[in-house]
Amino acid sequence: MAENYDIVVIGAGPAGYVAAIRAVQLGKKTAIVDKEWLGGVCLNVGCIPSKSLLKNAEVAHTLRERGKELGFSFENLQLDFSAAVKRSRQVSNRLVKGIEFLMKKNDIQVHMGTARLTGPRSVAVTGAEGDVTELNAENIIIATGASPAVPGGWKVDGEKVVTYREAILQEKLPKSAVIIGAGAIGVEFATVWSAYGAQVTIVEMLPHLVPLEDEEVSVELEKAFKKRRIDALTGHKVEKIETTGTGAKVTVSAAGEEKVVEAEQALVAIGFRPNSTGLGLEEAGVQVDERGFVRVDERMQTSVPGVYAIGDVTGKLMLAHVGSAMGIVAAEAIAGQETPVLNYENMPRATYSQPQAASFGLTETQALERGHKVRVGRFPFQANGKALGLGDYAGWVKLVVDAKHGEILGAAMIGPEVTELLPELTLANMAELTIEEIARNVHAHPTLSEALMEAAHGAEGQAIHI
Repeated sequence: MAENYDIVVIGAGPAGYVAAIRAVQLGKKTAIVDKEWLGGVCLNVGCIPSKSLLKNAEVAHTLRERGKELGFSFENLQLDFSAAVKRSRQVSNRLVKGIEFLMKKNDIQVHMGTARLTGPRSVAVTGAEGDVTELNAENIIIATGASPAVPGGWKVDGEKVVTYREAILQEKLPKSAVIIGAGAIGVEFATVWSAYGAQVTIVEMLPHLVPLEDEEVSVELEKAFKKRRIDALTGHKVEKIETTGTGAKVTVSAAGEEKVVEAEQALVAIGFRPNSTGLGLEEAGVQVDERGFVRVDERMQTSVPGVYAIGDVTGKLMLAHVGSAMGIVAAEAIAGQETPVLNYENMPRATYSQPQAASFGLTETQALERGHKVRVGRFPFQANGKALGLGDYAGWVKLVVDAKHGEILGAAMIGPEVTELLPELTLANMAELTIEEIARNVHAHPTLSEALMEAAHGAEGQAIHI
């Protein structure tokens, strides 16, 4: 007998489980399906365990590099990388159990297995033992996420050539590593491994690290990585990856010249492909683009009425918090609720390297290209009392403002805990506040957030502390 639901969500990551919870809040009988784990990539092998590792890396870097500055020394410092990985698994497992609790609390039926649409209103779930459960639903939400993109000629063996999935679970620190790709995953692993003493080389085809960020952020991060003895080969294309008896050999090229970089391990972190194959989308009539991402409208509905898609599988903006926001929109749309239209350009973007990078909205270059007359407010953390007290004062805040109306068009930040400074700016942008209101909002002293106020004063031509 088939089981009947108002909504079946396929995928239990931050997009899917949030959509399921919101659906139940709106009175919908809901089931969720996942072939691997509750919490998805983010909680299990992504956002959450990586942040745990980054905290350990911060401590390791302090112990190895800053003892003289902070007034301590060691006779025989020993760092246990495996302990850091084990702690990251404990953090991950704790949150996954939290998701299990939320599913029970909200009476969401969990089906573990591989899902396939057998029509626009039905899903077949094949369990680990081959048993098949039929689910009928008035609405289906696809939240299957994405997987690492690996070119056909590159062989990932899980030991010498890895993706983030293998890298985040391994308890042995590679003595040396080549990281291919300088996006968030690449620079975060570079931060972790180098902090424990690994020799790290990053290869990036585009001219800068974190190439989607403001170019000034990229340059600042490159300076910081150079101080950490992380080598960066920007503007280099990977020609091939080979495994050797001792590790991996990566051949790269730039300006017609080739060079070979050898290391114990190579990490492939060049992007993602959608998990949209094998779902039965074509048979159900759901349209995908040329790369396989599911097409959706502003209410997350696909080309088939009653079938919705959210999160990374849509390719809109592949971030966990964006997927969660999309999940709430989808659930509310199904329930007939009024729901906001998401502006993906103004979503917060966070990279947890050391130093951290954070941004939203338009870069200065993008704003000028779109015809805005802009004012730019800047403030360096070198002039921020809290940052100086922390001994972590590299970087700055940069605000991009419309010169005529004072509208906040975007921000780019690099420095200590700048990812925590984003919400004030994105809320101000959403509420259509001006830069003057950020400047006049009294910020507690001493705090890192004062840098926002100071940059806002600077954009008004009224800088106080620089």
